[in-house]
Amino acid sequence: MSGDFPKNAEEARLDRDTTREELTETLEALGQKLDVRTRVRENVDEKLDQATAKVADVTNEPTAVKFRQGADVVRSNPVPIFAGVLGLLIVIRLILRRRNDS
Repeated sequence: MSGDFPKNAEEARLDRDTTREELTETLEALGQKLDVRTRVRENVDEKLDQATAKVADVTNEPTAVKFRQGADVVRSNPVPIFAGVLGLLIVIRLILRRRNDS
C-alpha cells in the first residue's frame, strides 16, 4: 500500500484485507521457524535418509530397509528403547565393577 489514508470505505476494506493476509503470512512463517519439534523431526528424517543410503551402499537393499524400519520403530516409541539401553548400561557397569573388585 502507498501508506496514504484510505479515501472511502472500499479502500479501507481492501487495505484491511491486504494487511490481514500479510500478517497471516508473517505469523505462519514465524510459527514455522519457532516450531522446534517439527524442525528437529525433519532434521532427523533427513539424517535417517542419509544413514539409510550409506547402509545401502555398504550392504544390500533389504538390510537398508530393515535399518530404516528399526529406526522408525525407535522414533515412534523411544521410551522403552531408552529404558532398555539404560538397563543394559547399568548391567555392564555392575559386571565391570565386580571384575575390578576381584
